[in-house]
Amino acid sequence: MTPTEITHTLSELFGTSTQQLAPGSWQVETPQMRLLVLLSDDLSWLRVLIPIAPASEALPFAQQLLETNFDDTQESRYALHQGVLWGVFQHNCQSLEADDFSTAIEHLLVLHQRGLSESFNQLIETRMRQIIQAAKLQGQSLEATLQTLDRFYEEGLMGEMDQGAASREAVLGAWRRQLERLWSEVEP
Repeated sequence: MTPTEITHTLSELFGTSTQQLAPGSWQVETPQMRLLVLLSDDLSWLRVLIPIAPASEALPFAQQLLETNFDDTQESRYALHQGVLWGVFQHNCQSLEADDFSTAIEHLLVLHQRGLSESFNQLIETRMRQIIQAAKLQGQSLEATLQTLDRFYEEGLMGEMDQGAASREAVLGAWRRQLERLWSEVEP
């Protein structure tokens, strides 16, 4: 891809939201996101970056993000730099086609839209499976495990001390649904 082709593709995708900052660098900025496209000094490599979250918010999910890099992100990757979690795509310009460039940008936009929610959900499911495994190793049934969680909420070991009854019931309902969904899948 040449700089002219990059400009053309970005303009097709984002219209007037595209700015060329300097030779070999572009920025797309909308109210929802900011995308950077950078060429190496010798114009042989292209890098596309989109900020996802502050690194301090992302670090608790480092394992899930690395697993996602391995399993799901295809040619895009999560990366940490300068205190920010980025979605990154890098490619050799000579072999990059406009369709592949557009697809990579679409994937980065999906990573941005997901934010940390998918990593959070993966972490929660992992922890739920650990709770189920521990309960089964202790010989507890699903109902006994739910009663233990209810007691923990009543005693303030889990949840907020000033959490109202309706809020507590909603949280316990979510616990119940997840435990019921995963209970038969987890072996002690």
